Amino acid sequence: MSDLDAPLKKFQKELSAGTVSLALLAVLAKAGEPLYGYLIAKELERVGEGVLSGKQSALYPVLRNLEGAGLLESHVEPSMAGPPRRYYRINERGHQVLEQWIQAWRATRDSVDSVLEGVLQ
Repeated sequence: MSDLDAPLKKFQKELSAGTVSLALLAVLAKAGEPLYGYLIAKELERVGEGVLSGKQSALYPVLRNLEGAGLLESHVEPSMAGPPRRYYRINERGHQVLEQWIQAWRATRDSVDSVLEGVLQ
């Protein structure tokens, strides 16, 4: 591990903490149907080009927090291939909050891009 790896890992962890909720809501909004954790993780891996992928178990606390905030609803269904699965879907309030978060994300992204412009050629 080089001297630069530790600060990069810390920075990526801090960025991830602020963006995973946004990404989860977006995945569920685009899905149009309830998804369980593994499918959500696979979709994040697929569309996020690995940037947001990580331990699948790390998604569950975020999903529970989003549900606790009234942005998601869930239900449990039996599974033929193992234990029951909890399916999550975004609700109307979640769609409204997602819209606000997208606007906030874009404003932040544009602001940071403006500051970074010209730093690397």
